[in-house]
Amino acid sequence: MNRAVALLAIAAVVLLGLLVGYRNAAAAPIVRYLTIRTPDYPEGLAPVRVALVSDMHVHGPDMPPARLGAIVEQINALHPDLDILAGDFVGGSWVGAHYSPAQAIAPLRGLKARLSVYAVLGNHDYNVGGDAVARALADVGVHVLVNQAIPAGPIALGGIDGDIRVRRAVWLERRKQTYAALERIGGVKLVVAHRPDEFESAPPWIDLMVAGHTHCGQIALPLIGPLETGSDFGRKYLCGVIRNGRKLLVVTAGVGTSHLPLRIGAPADLWLIRIERG
Repeated sequence: MNRAVALLAIAAVVLLGLLVGYRNAAAAPIVRYLTIRTPDYPEGLAPVRVALVSDMHVHGPDMPPARLGAIVEQINALHPDLDILAGDFVGGSWVGAHYSPAQAIAPLRGLKARLSVYAVLGNHDYNVGGDAVARALADVGVHVLVNQAIPAGPIALGGIDGDIRVRRAVWLERRKQTYAALERIGGVKLVVAHRPDEFESAPPWIDLMVAGHTHCGQIALPLIGPLETGSDFGRKYLCGVIRNGRKLLVVTAGVGTSHLPLRIGAPADLWLIRIERG
C-alpha cells in the first residue's frame, strides 16, 4: 500500500510539472529592458529602440501561427525602431502540428519598425530548408542577413550566418569578411548571431551582440539547473546579459520551445534594448 501511495504521489508530481510546464510554454513572453550608452552613438540623435526576438519554433500545440500573431502585436506595442529576429522560425517539436515555412512565418508580415526588420537563420531553419525559410521571410518583408553588414540608421548591423552545411574554411572566410565590412560602417556595431557561442571569438571592438538558441535552458530544474544549453561553452553564455571588456552580449530565452512544449524555470522572453549616446 505504501508503495502504491508513493507511486501515485510521484505520478501526481510529474503530471503537475507537465501542466505547469505547458502553461509556461504557452504564456505571453516577458519583456526585458536594457539601456546601452556608448560614445559610438551619433551625438544629438534620439535613442534607437531595438526589439530582439528569437526561437519562435512555430508548431503545435504551444506555438501555432495564431499565437505568433499575438506576439507580433505585443512587439508592435513596444514601438521599436528596429526589429531583430535571431533565428529558428520553424518548429522542432516531437509532438503536435507542423507548419510549412510560409505558414509559420506569415504572421511576421504584421511587424512594424521604422528602421525595418532584420533576421538571421537558425539551425532548425536549415534543418527544414534554409532557402525556403529565407524566401518566406523575404515574402513578408523581413531582410535576411547572410554573412553581411549593412547600415540601419545609427546602427552598423552585421548578421553571422549559422549554416553548418558550409565547409568550415569557407564559413570562417565569410565571417571574416562580414566583420571587415561591419568595421567600415559608421555607427554602433551590433552583431546578430543565432548561437551565442559566436561571442567567444567576436572582435573586441563590437558594441553589442544579440543571440538566442539556448532558450535559457528551457527546462531548468531546481538544484539541478538546465538539462541542456545548446552551447559548446555550457552555461557560460546561457542567458541574459554578459560582458567581456567593451563588448556586450544579450541572450534571449526566445518565445517558443524545442522538442517538448514545456518551460520550467526559463520563461519565454523578448527584449527591448535602448541604445543612446553616453
